Amino acid sequence: MNRRAFLKAVPAVTVLGATASAMAEEAVKPAATPTEAAKPAAPSAGDLKPVDLVKPQADGGKSVLAALKERRTNRNIKDEKLPAQTLSNLLWAAWGVNRDDCHRTAASASNAQEIDLYVFLEDGVYRYDAAPHRLVPVVAGDQRAKAGRGRAATAPVNLVFVANMARYAKAQPQEPGLKDPEIRASYYNIACGLIAGNVYVFCASQGLAAWFHNCDKPGLTTLLGLGADEKVLYAQTVGVPA
Repeated sequence: MNRRAFLKAVPAVTVLGATASAMAEEAVKPAATPTEAAKPAAPSAGDLKPVDLVKPQADGGKSVLAALKERRTNRNIKDEKLPAQTLSNLLWAAWGVNRDDCHRTAASASNAQEIDLYVFLEDGVYRYDAAPHRLVPVVAGDQRAKAGRGRAATAPVNLVFVANMARYAKAQPQEPGLKDPEIRASYYNIACGLIAGNVYVFCASQGLAAWFHNCDKPGLTTLLGLGADEKVLYAQTVGVPA
């Protein structure tokens, strides 16, 4: 090869060498594990503090039969804030502890208690911790518009139902359906419906409006920083009827 041909070939050889080097470097990089790839960013609770709810009342309101007669979906909800006692009663009626052995006001398969209630209020999002009856801060700021459209954005309370499949591993008894994805889906959807039913009956007994609806599942999954074992199901908006 003469000198001129050699000089023309040098840049191409250099580029090929650099490309091969980069490819080799990329090949030795460890691939992200599924856990790392799926791990969401942790939400920020900012300055929010845990809220110890007042003791729920065990009586008051209309009778069960009268409440069932009044039960209905009402999307026309004021932006009026609920009193602390009403919020406490609502969450306890929905999914609170009603016996000393930590059983709840709604049933779940093998007592898995797989549903988490996220409570969207004006100042932020909280997770309802049933045993101590308190709200645990999750995301600061008014996020109500992300729980639903229309009046959900201004209603005082939005509940978001999240199924945590990891709870099935600890449930007793360990019947076969707990390990079958299709059967588990029926279990957590039924549990969600039972809790939502409690909310409807409570609201009817107290003269409140309630609306069970779909929601932005991917958006809420990101907002709440949920993991691979957690699944957003539905939302329910509650407040004073307009």
